Amino acid sequence: MDAQTVMGTELSGLRRRRPEVAGSVLAGTDGLLISSDLPATDATHLAALAAASFGLGHRVADTVRHGEFRESVVHTATGCVVTWPAGRDALLTLVTAAGADLDALREEARAVVHRAGPLLAARQGAHSVIRPPDPQAPLAVRTPMATLPAHASRRPRPGWRRPPL
Repeated sequence: MDAQTVMGTELSGLRRRRPEVAGSVLAGTDGLLISSDLPATDATHLAALAAASFGLGHRVADTVRHGEFRESVVHTATGCVVTWPAGRDALLTLVTAAGADLDALREEARAVVHRAGPLLAARQGAHSVIRPPDPQAPLAVRTPMATLPAHASRRPRPGWRRPPL
């Protein structure tokens, strides 16, 4: 049985055990969908948004120097969307109804990730996953001259000449 099938089984089992969970998505940190149990929403878009949320949360946690990113919670009018890291290269996102017990869901999510950890590691070994950018890396600087070919600045330029009188 492949990792995607086992993860689909884990995600649907999580939804059966926790009725407040409307759906779940397992995605790579690069935003690519690994597995989904999300009936009403486009899972590929949610996977990409979860990766963006992870990247932003990771960057904020690093900027304020308060340790590693643990979770991202988006509260809405009818529930919430929670994203947790699932190992080094995956994210587990749960869509819940209003009034969900986030502490209990956190424990369920950790259990799912713990059971699926070896499968995620094996999948990561088979498919290389792009790592998030280094937050300490300097930003690239682009100037107008940086985009010109090297020989373009050496061409003789016609000078302005006074018209004859």
